[in-house]
Amino acid sequence: MKRAGVRTSGARPPLLLALPALAAVVFLALPLVGILVRTEWSGLADHLSSPGTVQALRLSLLVSFWALGLSLLLGVPLAWLLARVPFPGKAFVRSLVLLPMVLPPTVGGVALLLAFGRRGLLGPWLENTFGITLPFHTSGAVLAATFVAMPFLIISLEGALGGLRPRYEETAASLGASPVRVFFTVTLPMVAPGVVAGAALTWARALGEFGATITFAGNLPGTTQTLPLQVYLLLQDEPEAATSVSLLLLAIAMAVLIALRGRWTGTPVDRARRATAPEAGTEPTATGPATGPAATDPTAQKPFATGRLVAGHPGPADRPEGAGPPAPSGERWALHAEVTGFTRLTLDAEPGTTIAVVGPNGAGKSTLLRALLGLTPRAHAELALGDTDVTTLPPHRRRVAWVPQDGALFPHMTALANTAYGLRAQGVPRTEARRVAQTWLDRLGVGHLAHRKPTQLSGGQAGRVALARALAARPRLLVLDEPLAALDQTTRAHVRHTLRSHLADFAGVCLIVTHDPVEAVSLADRVLVLDEGRALQDATPTEVTRHPRSPWVARMLGRNAWPGTATAEGLALDGGGVLVAADPPAAGIPALAIVAPEAVSVHREKPLGSPRNVWPGTVREITGSGSRLRVLITSDVAPDLVAEITPQAAAELGLAEGVSVWTSVKATETTVVAL
Repeated sequence: MKRAGVRTSGARPPLLLALPALAAVVFLALPLVGILVRTEWSGLADHLSSPGTVQALRLSLLVSFWALGLSLLLGVPLAWLLARVPFPGKAFVRSLVLLPMVLPPTVGGVALLLAFGRRGLLGPWLENTFGITLPFHTSGAVLAATFVAMPFLIISLEGALGGLRPRYEETAASLGASPVRVFFTVTLPMVAPGVVAGAALTWARALGEFGATITFAGNLPGTTQTLPLQVYLLLQDEPEAATSVSLLLLAIAMAVLIALRGRWTGTPVDRARRATAPEAGTEPTATGPATGPAATDPTAQKPFATGRLVAGHPGPADRPEGAGPPAPSGERWALHAEVTGFTRLTLDAEPGTTIAVVGPNGAGKSTLLRALLGLTPRAHAELALGDTDVTTLPPHRRRVAWVPQDGALFPHMTALANTAYGLRAQGVPRTEARRVAQTWLDRLGVGHLAHRKPTQLSGGQAGRVALARALAARPRLLVLDEPLAALDQTTRAHVRHTLRSHLADFAGVCLIVTHDPVEAVSLADRVLVLDEGRALQDATPTEVTRHPRSPWVARMLGRNAWPGTATAEGLALDGGGVLVAADPPAAGIPALAIVAPEAVSVHREKPLGSPRNVWPGTVREITGSGSRLRVLITSDVAPDLVAEITPQAAAELGLAEGVSVWTSVKATETTVVAL
């Protein structure tokens, strides 16, 4: 297999592009070759060890490292501000950052002189108030080097921050970490390569600064005469020595570039892809492409059971020691939320209630969770947990723990440190936090992986660690965004049982976004159906199963669902055609017709007899569903429908894609729900 980016055999670049490119390489390399050729190698050691050169080198190192320190102190917060915070004039501030990179250095020196000189804007005040004089002083050289070098750090770090998904920081805040703690424990460690790369470039640029320094700080030996200024002076009297010192600066610059090559560049996502693959023996991820009926037929989902699986009360072995809420014994947290914006609804739930939130993509499920977390401008939640109104509190003080779809495990921490993060943010001592974290990891079956980093975990293992981290944080409201999606079936059943055991004794409310009907019925007391930001239905799993009020939910349950308008005999379908039903609602109101796939009969000839609903159609797809086949049939006079038949019946009918058939549905097999 040919690798992307590798030129294939016989392919040649066009000369119109190759020749100018080659000329550019020669143009850039020739001056460097000139230094190497003209260097007096026999006198190199003497030139570099001369007192003036050594003094200038020491001063250059002093100035460059001070400039680097100032750049880190001022530039890192500015880079974070530019990457993370929207504010008026942001484009102007970014232009100010870029300006020293394109400004002639001598002009920069003049600008510094007019700002900080003895007759500048701030110079007289600094001198009269603090006795600080910057021009013709080492501090002036530091200021000049910082002015021209700091943009390299800001631009490099802003790019790294731009490649870091905010979800990591948002997850840390939901676990109780303050913004400052998030910055130092999550953001900075994750963009550390960007900081190092920017710092190296900044230091190298400060080391080689010339124009702004000589203009603003002068050229005083031992005070402001740095190595580049020394080269300028030597070039007039000792060209050979100037060439030797230039070679030293060239070697330093090349060393910085070689150190940065590939190791410290790239976004966090790029580096994650280069990270260590999961070790042998780890479970495979369950996030590959869907196959089978579910991949092609949206109705080919497992239906809800007709009742909730009752969770037993967790015993002492099921509940981690010390994992309960830090509140007084018996305190419980009901939920009341008034959500406005894109998602608009009122949500009330008693302590211990688990609500499954379902709906199609774009229905507002994730927006609802993020509104409760206080993390989105798209929706606003007036939120009360128990007797506490947390509406005005920042995310890290709401005690609302969040498990996003991808888990958002902090890649620089082990599984144990990830799980203990919320407790540490809440002030729990390290030893106690790690003990509780280890207990939660053991309970979810990943305790033996506590020492591993997220890049060494499979998707299923990472999902369980993320779930353990949220549960260990002792939240008052738990919001889970498809927490079991990455698990295989066996692991999912185990984690579902563990989660159910915890939720059965949970003192708060849990919201779970899911597309899995089994999860909804086995974990939830209520099912909240959303569509376009509105609540279409909020009822028990049994009620939602029997009378779904959303076509999407009905199809998720494995049924045909057709919206329309009720008539005296049944339903006038929105997609065309009429459906006869045995017990239609009052005429003229919007309604939803629901037909189970097994209630659809398939014939090769037009059927005679009792069926009231008979349509011609064409077989478009046949997929397997357990021991039966699901047949997708399209028609010009009726909506598409799915029939479920046995393989023997399909063989007897000679069904195949493109075959013309007739379908029939009895009026008594049709359920019409008023919307």
